[in-house]
Amino acid sequence: MAAEPSELRRVEDFRRVAERTLSGAAWGYYSNGDGDNQTLRDNCESFKRYRVLPRVLRDVSTIDTSVTVLGSMLDFPVAISPTAHHKMAHPDGEKATARAAASANTGMALSLFANHSLEDVAEAAPQGTRWFNFVLFKDPERNRELLDRAAKAGYKAVFLTVDQPRFEYLNIITTSKGKDKTHTFYSTPNLVFPGTPPYGTEEYRSHLYSALKQPMTWDDVDWVKKNTSLPVVLKGILTAEDAQEAVRHGADAVLVSNHGGRQLDGVPATIDVLADIVRAVGGEAEVYLDGGVRTGTDVLKALALGARCVFIGRPALWGLACNGEKGLLQLLNVLKEELVYTMARTGCAKIADINPTLVVHENYYMSPRRNNSTIDGYQ
Repeated sequence: MAAEPSELRRVEDFRRVAERTLSGAAWGYYSNGDGDNQTLRDNCESFKRYRVLPRVLRDVSTIDTSVTVLGSMLDFPVAISPTAHHKMAHPDGEKATARAAASANTGMALSLFANHSLEDVAEAAPQGTRWFNFVLFKDPERNRELLDRAAKAGYKAVFLTVDQPRFEYLNIITTSKGKDKTHTFYSTPNLVFPGTPPYGTEEYRSHLYSALKQPMTWDDVDWVKKNTSLPVVLKGILTAEDAQEAVRHGADAVLVSNHGGRQLDGVPATIDVLADIVRAVGGEAEVYLDGGVRTGTDVLKALALGARCVFIGRPALWGLACNGEKGLLQLLNVLKEELVYTMARTGCAKIADINPTLVVHENYYMSPRRNNSTIDGYQ
């Protein structure tokens, strides 16, 4: 059932409606993280530990939120992360996602595990900015075929997921207590090659598990760079050391990501490692962030700490669940309007005005030195 637009004023509203709309299995698949969900929770909670410092008496009569990402001009710096199985949220799946992103003039990274082929998604939104996210197969010819298909279909970059050394989860279906535990998992055509067993069978899962390259190494990054003319983004960087290594291997950008807390519980929240990674990269590659972005203020915080663009994963799925393409477009517009609101109150007329002086960690206000200082003659 489509939600009334008036119900949906904040991203949290979309989450609540999606929870009551989706099947139990779909909600569980989208929502759960690894282990005790510490990292999943921390991604959001850590944003709240950063404070925004308003700047007054600035001319913000006109605010420009546009930004370039890998040479593509976007209307605002919020793009859509690659996530699997969009048809579980809405029958139009990734086609609806692509159309909504194109209508908002922002970018979408399509997952290898999408429910539509990369060509069908391109055809659904031919004017949109699209990037293709994938992991490697053991067979280099399969990898070349995917890279060639992405380039021919007009994808502007490839996002290589680097934080999945193993794929045990392929044999796990997650459900939620208290709701129905059955759900159709739709086919993933980008994973189908000659000889692939029928989708959904034990033979299919076993085949896929054995066909994927486990683990990938830095040599594989070099291979991808040599076999595509498209920019290469490494998704899943969490340390300054790996960010520097990415630059040495020719990455055009890095996406600071902990896979939405789904890969290893206990790793840092992405916003907490962002500034270190930006310093480590030193301008040699673009830096993006996903994980925990729920408000326009979160967007500004990430940009102030050095991200060029942020990506949203679960919120995009919530938008789809609420009203398909229209629901996701509405969610994107909510984030854009909140970003404009926050930029106005921090004195930023354009994205380039956003800088580190606008954000401070809450620890700054708790330091003994600051608490013992004299301000304006008062203790």
